[in-house]
Amino acid sequence: MVTVRQLLQTKSDEIWSVAPQDSVFNALQLMADRNIGVLLVIEGGKLVGIFSERDYARKVILLGKASKATLVSEVMTASVLYVTPGMTIEECMALMTAKHVRHLPVIENENILGIVTIGDVVKMVISEQKFTIQQLENYITGRYVS
Repeated sequence: MVTVRQLLQTKSDEIWSVAPQDSVFNALQLMADRNIGVLLVIEGGKLVGIFSERDYARKVILLGKASKATLVSEVMTASVLYVTPGMTIEECMALMTAKHVRHLPVIENENILGIVTIGDVVKMVISEQKFTIQQLENYITGRYVS
């Protein structure tokens, strides 16, 4: 089983974040510039929330707020689900499915190591399945090398 630590090794080390006092507009601009759908909200080196396109749609636009006048702290999700590096991608998928989230920060000893997306998890599961199928085909056809 692939762990979150192994998955992170296949990704960029960049972690995109904003501060709680940043405007929603600035957060959206960063998300657009980096072509990402979520930002970690960090204050004093600690994760204090997460801001997503979903937060924007539901807590800014639908409520008639102005993105330049609204602070990230007003609309971020403060109760952040996270995973640890030792967890498996299957555990991530189960958590994402149960809690209806698409992004999970990876935290170890209060340090933010990265973020895992549903796309990362699905890609890794497919890769694992392809490998298993190939191994089974090799075994069945006698091309199995020990």
